[in-house]
Amino acid sequence: MIRSLLLASIAAATLMACAPASANEVPHVVPAPVVDLPLAGSGAHPETAVFAGGCFWGMEGVFEHVRGVLSVRSGYSGGHLASPTYEDVSSETTGHAEAVEITYDPHLISYGQLLRVYFSVATDPTELNRQGPDSGTSYRGDIFAANPDQARIARAYIAQLGAAHTYSAPIVTRVDALERFWPAEDYHQNFLNRNPNYPYIVFNDLPKLHNLQQLFPTLYTPTSAP
Repeated sequence: MIRSLLLASIAAATLMACAPASANEVPHVVPAPVVDLPLAGSGAHPETAVFAGGCFWGMEGVFEHVRGVLSVRSGYSGGHLASPTYEDVSSETTGHAEAVEITYDPHLISYGQLLRVYFSVATDPTELNRQGPDSGTSYRGDIFAANPDQARIARAYIAQLGAAHTYSAPIVTRVDALERFWPAEDYHQNFLNRNPNYPYIVFNDLPKLHNLQQLFPTLYTPTSAP
């Protein structure tokens, strides 16, 4: 809701003022996780990861360009209402976070590597219940662990980054058990790729893709996952 109101007032000015990579966007690569699973064998089945960390348009857009990711869906997780809509979640009364469901090939990329992209490029883990222009619990940083291994790796990584004082402020990203992921409405899916000139995307999300390519050239792929 906030980003809709914001866009209505600044759309024309932003289109003229913004470049694909904002001058204020500073790349911030974080160290690789010490605790991780090794890459699986070539016959491994696809696995899923669910991350929240601000508007799902940008989160989806980043992970669609990570090598080894097979597909990404925007949606909602962590709330108490079944089959939530965007309007429900935007009311900040359902407990859901805007999230992305990432299906990936564990033979090509590990869960820890996905987390490294998440903490380096996709979100600011020091912002509590907000990201950039968006505020509310639906924009919180939350890692929804699908199994004990994911929870163990995520918690160990947060502890590792905290002990190293990687950020100038404490990490406030949560780790919660994944209970259910609800896909968002069709018009939210693949939003960045379908709307690359949308003002919100230009200002907030295209710089993340630039940083992904700059910081992780071996993980970046110009061909987006479906």
